[in-house]
Amino acid sequence: MRKEKLGRWILAIPMMLLAVATIYPMVYAVNISLKSRREYVLDRLGPTTELMFSNYVDAWVQADMGRYYLNSIIVTVISVALILLLASMAGYSLSHLTFRGSRVTFLIILATMMIPFQVIMVPVIKVLSDIGIMDSYAGLIAAYVSQFLPFTVFFMTAFYSGIPKEITEAARVDGNGLFGVWRRIMLPLGRPALLSMGILNALFCWNDILIALLIMQSPENRTVMVGVSALRGQYPDNIPTYLAGILLVVLPLVVVYIIFQRQITAGVTAGATKG
Repeated sequence: MRKEKLGRWILAIPMMLLAVATIYPMVYAVNISLKSRREYVLDRLGPTTELMFSNYVDAWVQADMGRYYLNSIIVTVISVALILLLASMAGYSLSHLTFRGSRVTFLIILATMMIPFQVIMVPVIKVLSDIGIMDSYAGLIAAYVSQFLPFTVFFMTAFYSGIPKEITEAARVDGNGLFGVWRRIMLPLGRPALLSMGILNALFCWNDILIALLIMQSPENRTVMVGVSALRGQYPDNIPTYLAGILLVVLPLVVVYIIFQRQITAGVTAGATKG
């Protein structure tokens, strides 16, 4: 019994330290964002006494955060929808359909996952510039889809591999074509994995700053992460307003994770144990 308790404490103490290390920066940022500039200079670590909610108003209005939010929402929603659509079709094809080159195709997809964007960003920018979609929603969506699609295809292929082929074969016998099997069988059964991948890809697109900074060059086309990074230049000596802007960006991510944390865990676990 004592050994079991000791083992639990050995596991619990690092987890508690990790939790504190994760939560403290958020608490610190909230505290600083509610301070006045004067109070921040005089006492950076102490609790705030003024509750300056006007910092959030300044960050939202003066930095045009509403426009940045709209840009990020448009790009994220369309990118995630295309990623899930293409990945679901590709996952079904690679896991249940036999065709020449399927194995090689899957290996190529795995290989693309190993290439960081920094290696290919110059060719990507060149291609987008040549076809005339730089500094546009279409260009950023295309970049996001090409960057985040390989992992989603890999995940959906692993998930669909756990679905017995007898189910799809029975659907074919009943008169369904390939598209019918995908729409009536694979999509409903793959809902947990699709939801999990949708949330994760939405977080990837929302949090991105490098790709958006390279493609969206006009100030009015900035995404929210690029916009909040520009706050540092607008308020170099007003850290409370800067942190208020950062928290405005982080808040949707926290809300999404709190609402869908079970689905994220269930989807990732299911994808990891199938196939």
